[in-house]
Amino acid sequence: MDTLHIVSFSGGKDSTAMLLHMIETGMQVDEIIFCDTGVEFPQMYEHLDKVEKYIERPITRLKREHSFEHMMLEHIVNTKKEHKNGYSFPGPVSRWCTAYFKRDHIKSYLRQIRKERQVIEYLGIAADEPKRIKDKRYPLVEWGWTEADCLNYCKEKGFDWGGLYDIFKRVSCWCCPLQSLDSCRKLRHNFPDLWATLLDWQHKTWKNFKGDYSVDALEARFAEEEQFQQMDLWEARA
Repeated sequence: MDTLHIVSFSGGKDSTAMLLHMIETGMQVDEIIFCDTGVEFPQMYEHLDKVEKYIERPITRLKREHSFEHMMLEHIVNTKKEHKNGYSFPGPVSRWCTAYFKRDHIKSYLRQIRKERQVIEYLGIAADEPKRIKDKRYPLVEWGWTEADCLNYCKEKGFDWGGLYDIFKRVSCWCCPLQSLDSCRKLRHNFPDLWATLLDWQHKTWKNFKGDYSVDALEARFAEEEQFQQMDLWEARA
């Protein structure tokens, strides 16, 4: 039975650096898989197109039948205690989005391949992320590449994600409740259309976006911060 070498590609700096360097050094890459949540930043989809053009080969884009919005707001969730519409916002305990759109989906995809062929899966985990390592192949760890190394390498190759990494430390789904308050603040400031969607979802669901904070509460907090900043600037000019 022959072996397929498959790269799990998130599109972020680490997996991009891993893929580019694997190809650059002649490592075997039979397929590149991207799990599309549907809630990536627009710049991320542009980045995928740019990577495909650069490496001159396609990226397999796995997409679920239902959208993130459907699963969050409309999917019928039945438990022993209650019936709910949608899983609502994910959180530290219930990361249903990661399971549905990524982990379970790619496991199912690879399971079908493994019926006929062996698979080695390559994951873009950087050398300074040891606690995330499991029983897979991690080229970045083997090379000793840190997250900073990966970002610098990608920038040298001409990849900038439309400036996303100049705004955010980590670039994942724009609606992730696990992002920091500062990241939420930057999302509101730099992507008002996405923030407006987040507000709309909050009004349609049964759970707060981030622990004790609803999106409305964050909106009020950030708006108040802006008012104080404007007052400070006004007083400084006076």
